[in-house]
Amino acid sequence: MALVLSSPAFADHASIPSVYTCQGQDVSPPLEWSGVPAGTKSLALIVDDPDAPDPAAPKLTWVHWVVYNLPPVAGGFAQGAGELPAGARHGRNDWGRGDYGGPCPPIGRHRYFFKLYALDTLLPDLKNPTKAKLEVAMQGHVLAKAELVGTYIKD
Repeated sequence: MALVLSSPAFADHASIPSVYTCQGQDVSPPLEWSGVPAGTKSLALIVDDPDAPDPAAPKLTWVHWVVYNLPPVAGGFAQGAGELPAGARHGRNDWGRGDYGGPCPPIGRHRYFFKLYALDTLLPDLKNPTKAKLEVAMQGHVLAKAELVGTYIKD
C-alpha cells in the first residue's frame, strides 16, 4: 500500500477553500494520511508554493508550513492544527513563524504542494528549521513520499 495524503476540505489539484487562506481564517486544512510504510519512525510535512510571486513568472518557492517528527500513527490533522501531536515539532515558514501560514498569492492562481514524508528515523531537535534545513536532515531517511496539491487565487 502506498503512502497517501488527502484532505476532506479539497480534492487533489482543486481549489483550497478560502477559510484556509489569508482571506479567511488562515487556519490549516484538515489532512489525512494512510499507507505509512513499515519501519517508519516519524513523518515530516512541508507545504510550499512554487509559483511565487507570479505563476506566469515564478521567482521562488514560498514555504507555508514545516512540521517534523510527527508520530507515524497520527493519521492526520484536524482543521486548524495548532496543537501538534506529542513529540512533533514546527519548523519556520517564510513569514518567519512556526505555524501554518495559508495561501495569500499576490497575483494569479497559485499551486500549493502539501508533501508528506515517511522517515526511517526520529530527527534530532533541529531548532525551528527552515524547509532547506529539514530537507538536509531528511536525506537518506525517506521511505516514502505522498503529495496533495491545492490551488488558490484571491477574490
